[in-house]
Amino acid sequence: MNHGKLVFAQLMQHLPLTTFRRCVTRYRGERKVQAFAQLTFRESLRDIEACLRAQRSKLYHLGIRSTVARNTLANANAVRDWRIYADFAQSLIGIARPLYVDEPFGVDLKESVYALDTTTIDLCLSVFPWAPFRSTKAAVKLHTLLDLRGNIPAIIHISDGKMHEVNILDQLLPEPGAFYVMDRGFLDFERLHRFHEAGSFFVTRGKSNLKAQRRYSHPVDRATGLICDQTVVLTGFYSHKGFEAPLRRIRLKDPATDTTLIFLTNNFTLPAFTITELYRCRWQVELFFKWIKQHLRIKAFFGTSENAVKSQIWIAVSVYVLVAIVKKRLKLSTTLYEMLQILSLTMFERMPNRHR
Repeated sequence: MNHGKLVFAQLMQHLPLTTFRRCVTRYRGERKVQAFAQLTFRESLRDIEACLRAQRSKLYHLGIRSTVARNTLANANAVRDWRIYADFAQSLIGIARPLYVDEPFGVDLKESVYALDTTTIDLCLSVFPWAPFRSTKAAVKLHTLLDLRGNIPAIIHISDGKMHEVNILDQLLPEPGAFYVMDRGFLDFERLHRFHEAGSFFVTRGKSNLKAQRRYSHPVDRATGLICDQTVVLTGFYSHKGFEAPLRRIRLKDPATDTTLIFLTNNFTLPAFTITELYRCRWQVELFFKWIKQHLRIKAFFGTSENAVKSQIWIAVSVYVLVAIVKKRLKLSTTLYEMLQILSLTMFERMPNRHR
């Protein structure tokens, strides 16, 4: 006699179903088939249909009450509102972040630390004309604010390829006391001043043509690679107009590449080397982008409409966060990648249900 539920059913138990039903009621839809597709690495609607038909006797136990046809999936992909999945993903993020609030990330700080970055997903212009990027290609951009404690996305915004990454700063509500780490693409002093006024701190790279006047030099330990730690004031007309307050400029010689890096921050309290280490942690958001592109389905899409693409991306984000929740609740030592690999092979297996 078989004991235990199917692995897929056990995984779904970790979803906040009441919240999900509210999302469904708000936009009229359902989610299980595409979540299944992400978890089992299905490549197309035909692939999903074939896989589900092969496991027809187990569909009821997966929570799928009827036969799933490819035409039904295609129609749902086109018309079922992507905001269902966006709202639900935000709900899962709200569950996951407290679970990782004490997770170390490489720098000993009690404050919240976020890495901000944007990745581009290339598309074919003739197939996705609603997502213009350049004259001969289309794309969507995934603007992400990543909480470095647990690498959980705090905010995600999906846009067409033409939206410049710096514009995402206008959509963020600065958290007082938090650190925002970003690369030079977000260097807009008028926008960064809004974070400064809110009591938030930013760490970014300075551009080579930055005009600034040194006001004071602080002592540094050159054995760490630090060259200087200075208080500066911007002297460029537009930069000074946008940010009149003093800034901190730190120079570091990177031993790995033998290049000199320039960092800018509005925080004057942390040691200079800690500021450079905070920027090093920014690579976590790039690893997050690399991970979801490699291990979830957000480069080959099941549909060509804007609704289909956004739905698939938000479902991929939901799956990532769901697996992170399960990992923490069950106190698993395996990595998220290993968990996805195991899940892809065991979704139709019956296993004893583990307690949360």
